[in-house]
Amino acid sequence: MKFVVGFLLAFLSIFIGSPLIALLMGSLLVLVFKFPNNYIEKSVATNLLQAGIILIGFTISASTALEITYKYFPYVSIFVLIIFFVGLLLANLFKIEKKLGILLASGTAICGATAMAAISPLIKSKPKDLYVALAIIFIFNAFAIGILPLVGIKLGMSSESFGAWSSMAVHDTSSVIGTAIAFGGSALETATTLKLSRTIWLIPLIIILGTFYPNKSRAKFPIFISLFITAIAIGSFLNFSQETINLIDITSRIFLISALFCIGTQISFETIKEINTITFIYALSLWLVALIFSFLIINLFT
Repeated sequence: MKFVVGFLLAFLSIFIGSPLIALLMGSLLVLVFKFPNNYIEKSVATNLLQAGIILIGFTISASTALEITYKYFPYVSIFVLIIFFVGLLLANLFKIEKKLGILLASGTAICGATAMAAISPLIKSKPKDLYVALAIIFIFNAFAIGILPLVGIKLGMSSESFGAWSSMAVHDTSSVIGTAIAFGGSALETATTLKLSRTIWLIPLIIILGTFYPNKSRAKFPIFISLFITAIAIGSFLNFSQETINLIDITSRIFLISALFCIGTQISFETIKEINTITFIYALSLWLVALIFSFLIINLFT
């Protein structure tokens, strides 16, 4: 019976095609129908997301990707550095436990859950701290997917500008993609390309933290980024027909919507209850700074 309910909700999410509904449907599965939050393994969501991202690569021309990266990467880098250090300063101001502050600063500055999961073993953070940070980011991601596209449309942002904004302002790669899909147009291609370039900042972060927190554990850098770049090169070389690109695009969106559904199943009431008010206000304050700062960068300097 559980399999049938889960299948129907997943199918409905894919059929509707809304990233926010997919995320909420997955949450509904565990919060309302009382499925265990590990009913769908995290690796399933990760694999679906990465497959969808790689497929997007086949639809982006190398020249477009290079142009977007050349235009925005300096601003992405400035954003990452400033938001990370602002996160550390605010953590000190709010008297947040140091390792929890590093987790949330890293997640807000670079790539949400991916960054936090990557550095958690390096800094030997408490499992509880990681779960709390992930729960907070989950809430912000759901809000971003539901609200940011409406804000972008209301402000009359172009697809490229909104894609660039969401690539910096939204935490997780999955939610950046979901937000861009909800906005429409070419926002998805811009957001995906720049979000993965933002993720590259994981490398220096891991190296720096490794010097302050000597640890035998080794964080794994997501290799699907190189596969995404390879897909762009292959797609540009083969020069697919528009019909093929449309088919790849549809398949990619099915993978991405399915991934968001699976990600929704990872939340639980128990984890939400662990969030204290001060930590939430700190994370929200940092995210508001990130939202405003990234918006100003996109609209004043590009």
